[in-house]
Amino acid sequence: MIATQRVILGAGLAILLIITAASIALDVKSRSDAAWVSQTVQIQKKISDLRVLLRRAESAARGYELYRSPGFSEEFQAVHASIAPALADLKHDLRDNPDQVALLEGTEPLAMRRIEIAATAMRLRAENDQAGIAALNGRAEGRGLMDTVMGNLDHLSTEEERLLNERSRDSRRTGIVLLGIDVAGAVLILLLVALVMRESRRTTGELQNSLEQTQAAKAALEEAVAERTEHLVTAHDELRLSVNVLQSTFRSMAEAVLVIDAEGNVLLSNPAAERMLQHRAGMNLSNLRALSDVFHGDGVTPLKADELPSKRVLRGEQFEELEMIVRPHSGNPPRHLMISGRPMRDAKGNISGAVLVYHDATTSRETERQLHQSQKLDAIGKLTGGVAHDFNNMLTVISGNTETLVESLKDQPELQRTARLIDDAAERCAELIQHLLAFARRQPLEPRNVEINAAISDIAKLLRPTLGEQIQIETALEQGQMTAHIDPSRLTNAVLNMAINARDAMPNGGKLLLETQRVVLDEAYAQANAEVQPGAYVMVAVSDTGTGMLPDVQQKAFEPFFTTKEVGKGSGLGLSMVYGFVKQSGGHIKIYSEEGHGTTIKLYLPPGEGTSDVAAGVAPQAEGGAETIFVVEDDTLVRNFVTAQLQSLGYKTVAAPDGRAALQLIEAGQPFDLLFTDIVIPGGMSGRELAEEVARRRPGVRVLYTSGYTDNAVVHHGKLDDGVMLLTKPYRRNQLAEMIRKALGRGAAG
Repeated sequence: MIATQRVILGAGLAILLIITAASIALDVKSRSDAAWVSQTVQIQKKISDLRVLLRRAESAARGYELYRSPGFSEEFQAVHASIAPALADLKHDLRDNPDQVALLEGTEPLAMRRIEIAATAMRLRAENDQAGIAALNGRAEGRGLMDTVMGNLDHLSTEEERLLNERSRDSRRTGIVLLGIDVAGAVLILLLVALVMRESRRTTGELQNSLEQTQAAKAALEEAVAERTEHLVTAHDELRLSVNVLQSTFRSMAEAVLVIDAEGNVLLSNPAAERMLQHRAGMNLSNLRALSDVFHGDGVTPLKADELPSKRVLRGEQFEELEMIVRPHSGNPPRHLMISGRPMRDAKGNISGAVLVYHDATTSRETERQLHQSQKLDAIGKLTGGVAHDFNNMLTVISGNTETLVESLKDQPELQRTARLIDDAAERCAELIQHLLAFARRQPLEPRNVEINAAISDIAKLLRPTLGEQIQIETALEQGQMTAHIDPSRLTNAVLNMAINARDAMPNGGKLLLETQRVVLDEAYAQANAEVQPGAYVMVAVSDTGTGMLPDVQQKAFEPFFTTKEVGKGSGLGLSMVYGFVKQSGGHIKIYSEEGHGTTIKLYLPPGEGTSDVAAGVAPQAEGGAETIFVVEDDTLVRNFVTAQLQSLGYKTVAAPDGRAALQLIEAGQPFDLLFTDIVIPGGMSGRELAEEVARRRPGVRVLYTSGYTDNAVVHHGKLDDGVMLLTKPYRRNQLAEMIRKALGRGAAG
């Protein structure tokens, strides 16, 4: 029995030695397979690196051809120097595969030829050799070479991928066999131990107990491994989903995102970065900076090199909404950018890179600027309108009395000439105040449907003798009936003012173009331009070939008294009057100008309905009458002047300084035929409210209003209320007489 056990034990040991030897051999093979797999992975990486080098060389060459930046040339030379060593290194790793080596040796001259073509193109571009560039492009050799090279590299990569799969399968089979041998050896050892230990029941019992425990531990371990595997699979699926969501979000962001390393190389970017910053793969931020001029948020102060967002964030700074203006060298419009930056740190806390997020605030900043400009102009308009009231009161007295003075000095020419100078000065003051009221949108308009093409044609005829022979006047009128609902006299003044400005911008002569067109301003345009209502408009444009305007001049062009002309050459009220007329008419005005190339001013006017209205004929000079006129005027000088003028026309007059005094006289039974009242009067009651109170007491009363500043009491939406008659200050004696007769001829109150 013992001998048998010894034989069995000897045989078992021999078998164990054989298994051990086989295990060692398979282990050596497994290590060899692992080395082959590692080498194949390394070759795949070098193929990928070579492909990236070729792409970077081609991208740098294209960048140099587009922008001629020295940065692209330097990058091309650096990449060029790396390609030949990379090819040699790859060939060395493929030395055990003759087919792969042969393919690579055939690819190498093609790649170097492609790089040589790119270098030649850059040299020709630097020398501005257009003929050479055209000849080189005509051969179209570069693209075919690059496609062939990339195809060969793809073939190499595919072959290596196949080898990697084969060697991975061999390695797994070897591992399985080795595991089987190891298990067999372990089982054999257990059998041998069992045979030896069978001599002792106690030892056998302990061995059996140990075996049971081992099996239980094995089962528990297998269960734990299965559970762990299930968790890993679930976690992998969740991670893949999260990565997909993050990638989709990153690529669809409207903000440009750049992830850079410590040297400013862009590691990661999204499509918005290419649209907003003209960034391309492989660029360094220094290359990107060379494409534009960068300024602080004021658009004037240049941003120093150490103040750039990338420099600041790589110093460890964190910031939100850092403002800067970027003006591309390509001529594209400037961009207003808001930048946020965060540094990235490694495990030791050192700065390893940064994340920069760029938000394009160009549209919102332009909208804010337009709104601010509109609010400023509105504030100036309100101030202007208030001042105009008092000025017009004084001018009414001055112009009226100087008119009388001129007539009475016919026999004294010297004094009459002096009186005429005063009268002319008063007339110019009145025109100045009228322009201010036009800007303030406080002038009473008389809009009607005007056929625009006919009106512009008539204005063009008026301009020819006004502008002189050195200005060529042309028209481009859209065909067909086209009406606008405007005051035609104000349109004539507006176009005349713009034409005179254009003439002054063309001191050596030039061309003035008058255009008309039907246009539709959509929601997008309305959002980008404050106070614009989307819809249909009639566009009238005045263009010149003059000196043009700087951007800061364009922003101030509509402000009253702003002018770029010499002292005494302009009041600065021309465009402000045009602005007020267009806005009060319910339209929109826009300036397009480029320094040295001319200016275009476009008026977008509300369209009319139906055919144009016929203009009223000129009324004959009015005479006086014998009726009683009730004058309500708070200014004593104006009140005395008006009553004197009316009495000189034959009328009887009754006067009151405010609404309360007027109502007291009316309630006392004072008779009169016409209420002639200022709109802006003290005492808590406007002229319009006074007329309404009088109408309740005396239905059918006739009313004529007067004012130098209406304050929307009888003017709404740019025109007089229906049935309202208004005599604006300052006015002449004949204008007063005409309006009094017209008001007396009406049958009801306004």
